[in-house]
Amino acid sequence: MTPFPWAEAMQFGLGVLRLPPDQFWRMTPRELAAAIAGLRGGGISSLGRAAFDELMRCYPDHEEPAQ
Repeated sequence: MTPFPWAEAMQFGLGVLRLPPDQFWRMTPRELAAAIAGLRGGGISSLGRAAFDELMRCYPDHEEPAQ
């Protein structure tokens, strides 16, 4: 098994993302991987309108007024 690349992770988190050390060390490896993928332009596909509408229905920004 390959050891985790701590030097590269710290260079990216502290140097590229410019995270304060306490924020970097609170990140999970999965969160760091998502940040790397986001900067590389991959990892997350675009969201279609129907999926967006469903998310907005499930998680509205505000409560709907009672009718």
